[in-house]
Amino acid sequence: MNIIVTIKQVPDPDIPPTHFKVDEAANKVIPPSGVNPVMNGYDANALEAALRLKEANGGTVTVLTLGPAEAKDTLKRAIAMGADRAFHIDDPILLEGDAFVTATALAKGIEKIGEYDLILSGRQASDTDGGQVALGIAELLDLPSAAPIQAIEPNDGGIRVQRILEDGYQVQDLPLPALAAVSSEIGEPRYPPLRGIMAAGKAQIPVWTAEDLGISDAASLQKRSLQRLFVETREAHCELIEADSPEEAGAKLADRLREAKLI
Repeated sequence: MNIIVTIKQVPDPDIPPTHFKVDEAANKVIPPSGVNPVMNGYDANALEAALRLKEANGGTVTVLTLGPAEAKDTLKRAIAMGADRAFHIDDPILLEGDAFVTATALAKGIEKIGEYDLILSGRQASDTDGGQVALGIAELLDLPSAAPIQAIEPNDGGIRVQRILEDGYQVQDLPLPALAAVSSEIGEPRYPPLRGIMAAGKAQIPVWTAEDLGISDAASLQKRSLQRLFVETREAHCELIEADSPEEAGAKLADRLREAKLI
């Protein structure tokens, strides 16, 4: 089974909230200085799922990303984990695009890679939480798809997936080629072994531009996404309960909670 995994480099989600900034005018996340970006968590889960399928059934795992020059570090980590090869789309006119531009660029990249059986993506990226790109790729490539999924296995020439629902999961059978957007329930990503790290250091990663992908006018693809990025703010208010005894304080507190309809 030949699998393509789309991955994205994102700001480290474990940074303190005070380091997280958004340029609301440009509608994009500002990478924090001094903190190295990382592979998107759900994409790492998707890569792990691909590597397990390869180990059980044979085939190849190819990774693809759209990002600036430093995104090559994430591709090399993917190779260190066990991916066979990687491709990097890097073009300023594509990097500033919305989810539709991103999906279009990745779909064109997948077509350029060539024959494949399965595309795996993370269910969403931790920097925008949009969750639009993976299914956009499926639509552009006219592929059956499922999202988000927590398990995947080959089944009679296709795949059987467990699609997560609010109260459980739904079993779906998809013919190949297909796309599945993976959730974290599918399994923790492995740590790269030393041999993989050494192989990644020597890996040659082709870089493609919009012209290489046959995208002549990326600006015309812009759909003016309605998604807005902003840093959530929370306000806390403290009210002191004054009383002559603990019993009186408890009674006053209960009255205030009832007034606020909290009890």
